[in-house]
Amino acid sequence: MHSDVLKKSVETLPHRSLLRASGLKDEDFEKPFIGIANSYNNIIPGHVHLKELAEEVKRGVREAGGVPFEWGVPGVCDGIAMHVEMRLSLPSREHIADNVEIMMLSHSLDGWVGVTNCDKITPGMLMAAGRLDLPAIMLTGGPMKAGVFQGKKVDLISVFEAVGKVEAGGDLKQAEALACAACPSAGSCAGLFTANTMACMTEVLGMSLNGSATPLAVSEKRKKIAFETGKRIVELVKKGVTPRKIMTRNAFENAVMVDMAMGGSTNTALHLPAIAAEVGIELPLSLFDEISRKTPNICKVSPAGEHRMEDVDAAGGVPAILNRLKGKLKDSQTVSGKSIKQLAEEGKILNDKVIRTLENAYSKEGGIAVLKGNLADSSVVKQTAVSEDAMKITGPAKVFTDEESVLKAVKEKKIKEGDVVVLSFLGPAGAPGMPEMLTPTSAIAGAGFKKVALITDGRFSGGTRGPCIGHVEPEAFNNGVIGIVHDGDVIEIDIHARKLNVKLSEEEIRKRMKSVKAPERKMTPLMKLYREKFSKRK
Repeated sequence: MHSDVLKKSVETLPHRSLLRASGLKDEDFEKPFIGIANSYNNIIPGHVHLKELAEEVKRGVREAGGVPFEWGVPGVCDGIAMHVEMRLSLPSREHIADNVEIMMLSHSLDGWVGVTNCDKITPGMLMAAGRLDLPAIMLTGGPMKAGVFQGKKVDLISVFEAVGKVEAGGDLKQAEALACAACPSAGSCAGLFTANTMACMTEVLGMSLNGSATPLAVSEKRKKIAFETGKRIVELVKKGVTPRKIMTRNAFENAVMVDMAMGGSTNTALHLPAIAAEVGIELPLSLFDEISRKTPNICKVSPAGEHRMEDVDAAGGVPAILNRLKGKLKDSQTVSGKSIKQLAEEGKILNDKVIRTLENAYSKEGGIAVLKGNLADSSVVKQTAVSEDAMKITGPAKVFTDEESVLKAVKEKKIKEGDVVVLSFLGPAGAPGMPEMLTPTSAIAGAGFKKVALITDGRFSGGTRGPCIGHVEPEAFNNGVIGIVHDGDVIEIDIHARKLNVKLSEEEIRKRMKSVKAPERKMTPLMKLYREKFSKRK
C-alpha cells in the first residue's frame, strides 16, 4: 500500500509518532489510510450538509477496516459570486485539484473520497483523481429540493429571471417573495445546472456509486450512499482499482452522450476535457458535436423545461437514462465493480414523461451544438434550451465588455428584439477567469425577449436558456474576431447549420485588428497568474 512507507520503515518512526498524536493506535498501522477531502462550508447551500455526509463516509471506512483522515477543500458558490466577483470561480477548479494532490502525496494516503458538490469542486476533485491515479471515489452531495411559489415549482434561475422582470417594470414585492421560496433546502440548485450535470457525469464516468447523482441532499438515501461510499473505497484500495482504469476514453464518450441526452450544462465542454487531460485523453469539442448529432434529447429539466432533479430521481435517475441509451453505450468499468452496461441493464424507467423514449425524444439531436464561422473557430450553445424560432437569428450587434453595462442597457430599454448582444474580453485571459454570464442572460430572458441572442468569449451558467453562445475561441484578448465587433455590425447565427458569422470582409477584420485594445481590469495576483497562463497575445 502507498502508506507502507509510513508504517513499516525504521526511518519513519518519527512520522508514526506524530500520527499517534493524531489519535492512531497500534492496530491502525495495519489498515489502509483513507483521505476524506471534504468541501464542507456554511456558505454554499450545496455544501452546508457535507459535514454530516462526511461522518457517514468515515463510519463506512472504519467498518470496512480503514482509517479515515479528513481535511477541508475550498469552494466558490457561483450563484453568490455571480455579478459580484466571479473571476476566481474557474481558477478555483485547479486550486482544488492542487489541494488534493498536496494532501494525498504529502501524507502517503492509500486512497481517498471526494465529498463534493457544485460547479468547480466536483471537476477539480475528478481532475485530482485522474492526476494522482490512487484509488478514489466521489460522493456528490445531491440536489436541492425545488421551491414552490404560487403553486408552481421554482428554483434559483426563477429568481435570476425575476430580476429582469423587475427591471422591465415588474412587481418587486412579488420577486422578493419568490426569492424567499426558491431555495428551500441544502443541496446544489434544483435544476440541471452545472453542479447537478457534473454529478451525473461523475456517475456515468464510473467515479461514484450507481444511483448517487440524483437523490436529494436532505434524503436518507443520500446518507446511505455516503456510508456505502466509505466502505467501497477500502475495497478499491485492497483491489488496487485506480481512476485511470475507470475513466477511460469509453467512459468519457459515455458521459458526453448522457450529457447530450439530458441537455446538461455547457460547462461540461470545459470540465470533461480538463478531467480527461489529467488521464492523458484528448476530448475535443468536435467530439461533443459529433455525439450530439446522433444522441436524441430525452429530458427537459430546468432551465430547458419544467422538471427538476427530484423529478429525474423519481423517474429512475441516471441508471434510467443509461437504460434508455444502453444500445449506444460503450463498455467501461465503475467503482461499484459493475460495468456501465450492466448498470444500464439494471436501470428502471419509472416515468417516461420525465425520461422519454428515444423514439419520442424532444429532438433528434442532443444538448450542445458547436458553432463555427468567421466570428469563432469554435463556440458552444445549449441548443435544447433554445426555442425553434430563435435557432436562426440575424441582427445588429450591441457590444459590451462588462455585465453591468448590459444590465443598464436592458433597464434603459436600449436592447431591442432581434439584437445580438456581444460580451467580449471575458474569456480565461481577458476577464481574466472566464466568468459566467447568467446575470445578463437572465435579465434578457426575464425582460421577455424571445429573439435577443448573446455571444461571449466568457461562459454561461448551466441555468442559462435561450440563444446564448459562449466559449468563443479565440477569445478577444487573444486576437479573436469577437474583440473587433462594433455596434451595428450584422451577426448571423444559425444553430442548426452550426454557423456563427459577422458580416465583415476579411480586409475590414484585418484593419480593425490592428487597433483593438483590451479594457483595463482590476486584478489580484491570482488573476494575473491566470491571465499569464492563458494569454496568447502577439
